[in-house]
Amino acid sequence: MQGKWREFDEQPETEEALFLRPLDLLESASQSLPLVLSSPHSGRCYPTEFQAQSRLSALDLRRSEDCYVDLLLADAAAAGIPLLAARFPRAYLDVNREPLELDPRLFKERLPAQANTRSVRVANGLGIIPRIVSEGRDIYANGLSLADGLRRIDHLHRPYHTTLRHLIDRTHQYFGAALLLDVHSMPSSSVAHTSGGPMVDVVLGDRYGCSAAPDVVDAAVRAFRSFGLNAVVNRPYAGGYITEHYGEPNRQRHVLQIEINRALYLNETTLEPLPEFDVLRRGLGNVILDIAQNCRLIERYSEAAE
Repeated sequence: MQGKWREFDEQPETEEALFLRPLDLLESASQSLPLVLSSPHSGRCYPTEFQAQSRLSALDLRRSEDCYVDLLLADAAAAGIPLLAARFPRAYLDVNREPLELDPRLFKERLPAQANTRSVRVANGLGIIPRIVSEGRDIYANGLSLADGLRRIDHLHRPYHTTLRHLIDRTHQYFGAALLLDVHSMPSSSVAHTSGGPMVDVVLGDRYGCSAAPDVVDAAVRAFRSFGLNAVVNRPYAGGYITEHYGEPNRQRHVLQIEINRALYLNETTLEPLPEFDVLRRGLGNVILDIAQNCRLIERYSEAAE
């Protein structure tokens, strides 16, 4: 796979074309398990208008991507688990944010009264439309119009969450339980300081016990460790908007955020996949199936069907 990474880059599209097809949904004719997969930050279709607005190079913009996470999940999707992936990049719009989590420093006009301008994420320049990328670099040469921002929200954020909610509702209705795995990648530097022991390979976020039942989290930890990956919980990522918004374990709707160390599969400087990419892809497919089979969701939906 090394040396072929550019084959995975989508050609630039206009905003209008991207708005017509903002996401990819991969699903089999029948769903085999009460799981749903979400890859909200792996989009790599950069609108031509966005590139013209930005002061950064294409490579600098791409450092905000969870590069190729959607491809890492391909084996699990082929096994009958629906996979929803954004086609648009995180630097353009972040679906792991509230619909009106807007940064007043980015827009030319006054924001609507209902906008959430005081969240920690907005304060850090990482609202629904990010103002910065890694290392605090400003994305835009000039401010954005409010109409531009609201148009992105309407055509990208709204359809992603409408589809995600439908997948969760359908899964829960059919199986009696649903587990959403919201999958991301993290720079290796973000976990290098978290422990004096081995490198952290995977961080599982459950909003400190609020978005998933303990046995779901325990099953995920065991599954990753059985594959030889060092998994920890909530340090330093406990989950974002998707995790907190959809997680209702008391209703058998569980959400677990998964952060994968990019150094496992990616050259973090060039963003070129490493030779280990395919090994990790196959391993993740097995890990995800193990999570489903060992977190008692199987028992729950079997009992519901009787």
